[in-house]
Amino acid sequence: MPDPILQISGLDAHYGDFQALFGVDLDVAEGEVLAIIGANGAGKTTLLRSISGLTQNAPDMIQYRRAPIGGLRADEVANLGIALVPEGRQLFPSLSVEENLIIGGQIGRKGPWSLQAVYDLFPILKERRAQQSTSLSGGQQQMVAIGRALMANPDLILFDEISLGLAPIIIKDIYDALPGIIGEGMSALIVEQDISKALSVSSRFYCLQEGRVSLCGASATVAREDISRAYFGVA
Repeated sequence: MPDPILQISGLDAHYGDFQALFGVDLDVAEGEVLAIIGANGAGKTTLLRSISGLTQNAPDMIQYRRAPIGGLRADEVANLGIALVPEGRQLFPSLSVEENLIIGGQIGRKGPWSLQAVYDLFPILKERRAQQSTSLSGGQQQMVAIGRALMANPDLILFDEISLGLAPIIIKDIYDALPGIIGEGMSALIVEQDISKALSVSSRFYCLQEGRVSLCGASATVAREDISRAYFGVA
């Protein structure tokens, strides 16, 4: 197993008085695709928000390349090489497709991803580059959100509900593009409601249930009965 690029130890996360995560332990290896599964409200989005600096935590709870980052702001985390593709895409509605992509590259990190590289990955975006981003279909907007994250040339990319609300054919197109993304040596953490899709592209998985890790293991060998028990909290 390669050295971890990300280590999470005893992560607790709160929204005011509400606790969303309880003592979560997790690691992502260099070049690994890790899946996070779980029902709505299990804490998946909170986990990604904590990693990306949108939710503040104790510094040592989250380590990136063995340095504590739990207390950093989102812009500081992004500068280190972590990019988030957020749930709901969260594009800038007043900006064009290309302007949204360019914003992702303003961090200035060096790497393989450029406007042309994103257009090569998603050719439809080049055709629509002058359109207002939110005038696109849901699947095309998801491509913009992914492209914007890639323009930051991250070493670790976080996908939050990558296929939520999309038609099956669009989901297939996006998942077909993943090897071209991860093939650049990037690590990825994928939050996904479609368990079959999540397991098919990941080497390992963690299942969250009410803010706690209820199961983890190798994606290729886990029994579906075990996932069902961990997912729904059924004894």
